[in-house]
Amino acid sequence: MPVYTAPTRDTRFVVNELLRLESYGNLPGFESASQDMTDAIIEEAGRFVTEVVAPLNLSGDKEGCTRHADGSVTTPAGFKDAYRQYVEGGWGTLSAPEQFGGQGLPHVMGFIMECNLATANQAFAMYPGLANGAISAIREKGSPEQRAMYLPKMVSGQWLGTMNLTEPHCGTDLGMIRTRAVPATDGSYAITGTKIFISAGDHDLTENIVHLVLAKTPGAPESSKGISLFIVPKFIVNADGSLGERNAVTVGSIEEKMGIHGNATCVMNYDGAKGWIVGEENKGLAAMFIMMNAARLGVGMQGLAQAEVAYQNGLAYALDRRQGRALTGPAEPQERADPIIVHPDVRRMLMDGKTFVEGMRALCLWGALQVDLTHKGATEDDRQEADDLISLLTPVIKGYGTDMGYKVATDMQQIWGGHGYITENGMDQFVRDARIAMIYEGTNGVQAMDLVGRKLAQNGGRAVQRLFALVDSECAEESADETVSLVAERLSRATGDMKAATMWFMQNAMANPNNLGAGAYAYMTLTGIVSLGLMWLRMAKVSAAAIAGGAEDKPFYEAKLACARHWATRYTTEAGALRRQVEAGSETIMALSAEQLAIN
Repeated sequence: MPVYTAPTRDTRFVVNELLRLESYGNLPGFESASQDMTDAIIEEAGRFVTEVVAPLNLSGDKEGCTRHADGSVTTPAGFKDAYRQYVEGGWGTLSAPEQFGGQGLPHVMGFIMECNLATANQAFAMYPGLANGAISAIREKGSPEQRAMYLPKMVSGQWLGTMNLTEPHCGTDLGMIRTRAVPATDGSYAITGTKIFISAGDHDLTENIVHLVLAKTPGAPESSKGISLFIVPKFIVNADGSLGERNAVTVGSIEEKMGIHGNATCVMNYDGAKGWIVGEENKGLAAMFIMMNAARLGVGMQGLAQAEVAYQNGLAYALDRRQGRALTGPAEPQERADPIIVHPDVRRMLMDGKTFVEGMRALCLWGALQVDLTHKGATEDDRQEADDLISLLTPVIKGYGTDMGYKVATDMQQIWGGHGYITENGMDQFVRDARIAMIYEGTNGVQAMDLVGRKLAQNGGRAVQRLFALVDSECAEESADETVSLVAERLSRATGDMKAATMWFMQNAMANPNNLGAGAYAYMTLTGIVSLGLMWLRMAKVSAAAIAGGAEDKPFYEAKLACARHWATRYTTEAGALRRQVEAGSETIMALSAEQLAIN
């Protein structure tokens, strides 16, 4: 049976010592985020997911969701009661706006809960998680009447929401959608079409589900400029807020998937369903990106989540499993064999995993703080800088974070050897659940192209220059600590490789756009290494200062410094190779014709 314990100590370190969340107490929404308050939330959230949600992960994977003859869907045993406890505890309201019943705490605190849920049980976490994007879109683009009708019950968890974008013939290229929205005389629209891969498309957790659906109105341009967004509830909402008749939206089937079996990924059929337009006609793309950006950060966090839980189980097995002897001589001579944790190759995978997990947790929560500061920063420049940084790094958090999350999950399965391939031990589930995060909300190749094709050049490259300036300034700070100095030196070198790769794009992408596409993935990975390195430099500085100040928990900070050195000596070695991949251009990648790619 897999194990999981919420990493509350490390989370408190990031919130209190790295981000110093309490220092933002002068900003709106941060007033209540005292250390006592945030510590209490972190500890209680950890207890809830560990005791209530995590035990349903393996069983939910085996049972899956069920579509009944009448088209209704039920979730695995235990999910409905766990969700009831989740709602009663107010966990979904932490960072939701107070005007709609939320607690109004910083986004960071809500993100911590989302991460805890996904680590304990990714399939379960997706039900409330997907509603967050829908809430954001309605809040930003919906009419006052729509916000009043839907948001209070969505924020409370009484209703949940979905995103309906993909169709059988189009995924990334949403300009090709065929779902139609025909206006009715009462101001609503008749929505007709089929959507696929709709996570949480139907379930038994809430009395209503608010679907946000992309469709095209009559005469709309046959491109992404003709997309509109519509609210299509499972049950029509009456003027007084009560539920009326069932809408003409049904579940055609539940997708048979590799993983996340506990989440109902549905084929959704709309047969003249009643919907209401959100925002302006043909302006649905802007509303879609509100949902997508929230979702991409959430998916990046899923990479961290699966790496975290897989790491905990890989470490537990390495401590328990006995095979062979330590290369330096028996570690436990009284036993027939030593625990496999003595072997350097097992330690390599564990140190790679621990370094990624702790670095990625810092990066994700720092990213969540930037989301807060984008709206609540003290000055216009503070708000703009936060917006630039999180906009630039959102595809990196999603792409690099899920690539590495999957790698860590497979490495931890490798530690288990043949037992990791046996389903009853649960390691295969972590690998399977981690795999989808590299695909949905835009494949990681699409994230890489978003980074180099859109984000780098925006505003004359202002965002990437802000990142370079931030890293350079922090690397230039002198330190008497050897680890801090080492990390700063290696991070500066890796950033130099990123700068060179950026310059190469500027000089070679215009003449041949394929050069940009060919180097995009390597550049995204390089940016991920640099971003993680910035977090490890900061954590090394905090840890060195804590030890110098006589901190009681000295082993904790010593472990941080060891991981910082591991990042500096192992992760950064890839930076130069990735730069050279960018500079290799597209010649060999595009050399063969489609016919020549066949293996004869």
